[in-house]
Amino acid sequence: MRAGSGSRCTLVTVVLVAVLVAGGLAGLALGSARIPLGDVVAALTGRAQPGPFATIVLDVRLPRVLLAAVVGAGLALVGAVLQALVRNPLADPYLLGISSGASTGAVLVIVLGIGAVSMQLGAFAGALLALVVVYAMARRGGTLTSLPTGRLVLAGVAVQYVLSALTSLVLVTSSENEHLRAILFWTLGGLGQARWGTLLLPAVVLGAGLVLLLALARPLDLLLAGDEGATVLGLDTGRFRAAAFVLASLVTAVLVTVSGAIGFVGLMVPHAARMAVGAGHRALLPVAALGGAAFLVLADLAARTVAAPQEIPVGVLTALTGGPFFLWLLRRTQRTEGVSA
Repeated sequence: MRAGSGSRCTLVTVVLVAVLVAGGLAGLALGSARIPLGDVVAALTGRAQPGPFATIVLDVRLPRVLLAAVVGAGLALVGAVLQALVRNPLADPYLLGISSGASTGAVLVIVLGIGAVSMQLGAFAGALLALVVVYAMARRGGTLTSLPTGRLVLAGVAVQYVLSALTSLVLVTSSENEHLRAILFWTLGGLGQARWGTLLLPAVVLGAGLVLLLALARPLDLLLAGDEGATVLGLDTGRFRAAAFVLASLVTAVLVTVSGAIGFVGLMVPHAARMAVGAGHRALLPVAALGGAAFLVLADLAARTVAAPQEIPVGVLTALTGGPFFLWLLRRTQRTEGVSA
């Protein structure tokens, strides 16, 4: 890494950390009950007297802010990896149907009443199956090459429609009100169920995934040059893609089990990070993770405060933000490469 690019990466990292910390403090202070910043800091440092403010900060809002940071970082990380794997700027866990597949798998397990551990396994199976179907529909000639934008988007939309219909069928045939609330949660996405107990698994999976993917930064960089060039340099592109897809599906499934399907974070944030620090994955991946964490913390803050005392599902806000970005990116991609069906 050149000195100039290293300095720029450091600057971007510092700015993102500052935004994340500021957004986190705002998330702890603002809500249906506004808490003075001094009381928030006192609660975080252990100097606050026991009382309602300390309880709200430590037991209600802090787990939610941390979960937003973990989920946002994970979705942005997976989005950056998927865009490299398929060499397509429109790839992201939501648009490729991975989030929808994980949601459908989790919903089926909830309706069948199998249990929390099986719910995570169901989400993983649904995410992986959706990714395999989308990839099989979109690729050409049975080769693991870069995918045309139009084919990839159409395959993702088709799979999402099927999964949405399946979820609606489950909703219609279920007679339990608890199932209705759970299905709405998985469909719209939200962080209102955040508790300390829900943080450990996604945080561990995110940390392990980030470490593994940073170790795979060079193979991801090689894919940017095309499959032929990567193969000449010694990379088994088929096996590498298969392993990376499984890892991306696992991370997405774990995140979806605690947040539902939250769209467009994995699409927008990697592009912004790439514009800020370049395409090299050793710098891109941690910056994208930080950016995703900051973005979702701020989005969740807006979801809690824009229509207070009513709360908007954070997935609705990310879709309202990401939809126009997706249309702009699709138009830009069409101009450069055309849409192949």
